Amino acid sequence: MANRRFSPGCWRYHPLVHAPLPPPLPLDTALLTPGLRLAVGLSGGADSVALLRALAERGRELGLVLHAAHLHHGLRGEEADADLDFARELAGSLGVPFHQAHVDVAAEARPDPASCKPAETTEEAARRLRYAWFRRLMASGEVDAIATAHTLDDQAETVLAKLLRGAWTEGLSGIHPVLQYPEGRILRPFLATTRAQVEAYLLALGQPWQEDSSNRHLTYTRNRIRHQLLPQLETWNPRLRELLAHMAELARDEDDWWQAEIARLAPQLILPGRPVRGGGRAAGEGLAIDVTRFAALAPALQRRLLRHAAGRLGANPDFDSTQALRALALTGRAGQKRELAQGLRAERTHRELRLTLAPTASPTAPGQPAPQYVIPIPGRVQAPAFGLHIEIALSAPALAPTSATSGATALLRSWKPGDRVRLRYSSGPRKVKEVLERLHVTGSSRALWPVVEVGGRIVWMQGVEVEPEPGLTLTAEPLVSSPVES
Repeated sequence: MANRRFSPGCWRYHPLVHAPLPPPLPLDTALLTPGLRLAVGLSGGADSVALLRALAERGRELGLVLHAAHLHHGLRGEEADADLDFARELAGSLGVPFHQAHVDVAAEARPDPASCKPAETTEEAARRLRYAWFRRLMASGEVDAIATAHTLDDQAETVLAKLLRGAWTEGLSGIHPVLQYPEGRILRPFLATTRAQVEAYLLALGQPWQEDSSNRHLTYTRNRIRHQLLPQLETWNPRLRELLAHMAELARDEDDWWQAEIARLAPQLILPGRPVRGGGRAAGEGLAIDVTRFAALAPALQRRLLRHAAGRLGANPDFDSTQALRALALTGRAGQKRELAQGLRAERTHRELRLTLAPTASPTAPGQPAPQYVIPIPGRVQAPAFGLHIEIALSAPALAPTSATSGATALLRSWKPGDRVRLRYSSGPRKVKEVLERLHVTGSSRALWPVVEVGGRIVWMQGVEVEPEPGLTLTAEPLVSSPVES
């Protein structure tokens, strides 16, 4: 058959005259265990088609129970419809159960003033919806894990994008081989496989794939990196993609070591609240670091410790802010204070560097309703009014329904008079007003202090440790650029 190339969205056919058997593709089988019910995220593109074919060929050997999963994003019209048809037919030809869903990415990306939902880019909304569907599919019990076809090329592009944004080592770790969620795992067994190997494999098989026309649109940052920046940089070093992938692995392993080291040292070096007369400390008033012990540490450990302490408060300081905190701890005078991004506040005393966090929001304009955000359970929300990213997960999928899990949503809002919160290790519920007084929260920060309510009960409050809600895990992070999951 003559080689025919159709317009984007159509199948591509290639000659099969005396085609040799395809070389085996690098596949991280350490992630795959016998009996695993594994769904391949099948977009119809070359990478995902190759992953499904490679796993299907080795499925019996590896003991896998394969599925295929395709999400129609509601973009690209007939081209996307053709992708769905192609994915369904490919799964059918391989005898693989097929899962499909349809979302409206364009609608989801638009802001929603009623719920204070901010606008998202098309890429951000598509990524969020895709992973939310993967998690629902795993939560349904039909599959144990999802495999995505991220390649070495995707890893290189991600690391370069992170580098351009000024990421720390955790950012340079790029795409991780495994993402762990309460519902199951997202696996990336193709991270050692190049895109060139993928296409050579498919050509040798005579296996067509779909082309996504949006992959050539230079309005997207990743496409500019893929089609412009990386090829230009490769004129300086043709092995750049491989080296960037190596950098990701090194950064990932070193960050894992640092995480364990900080977990060991932080309880010894980070102190809760403020010292009180007669010994001991008053809890619920931020965190502190003994500056004498801090000065004896290596600079790398000092930075990690500061960022860990700030992270416990809900902030994520950049390099300049971290350096400002180091300078205040090492050379600052008693009484000096610093106001940093994301509401992070630092105060130097004779013996300590004290860190607290205030909401970053501006006061609500007169006559305007206080900001509120609805959070699905499980689910997440970005809340610019509070400068927060909140995620709620079910920590026990088989848990019997409770006041928390029986409802479908949580509410992130400002506290209001009459609110009560049960602090961890306290004897009973306390008025939020009294807790704020103990935290010395005043002014506009006080009016907008955020809490999360589920079923009429406050399950999270900024700045304090709330008694855990059975079956729920809530994480709050400062609103910054989220990792690229792709």
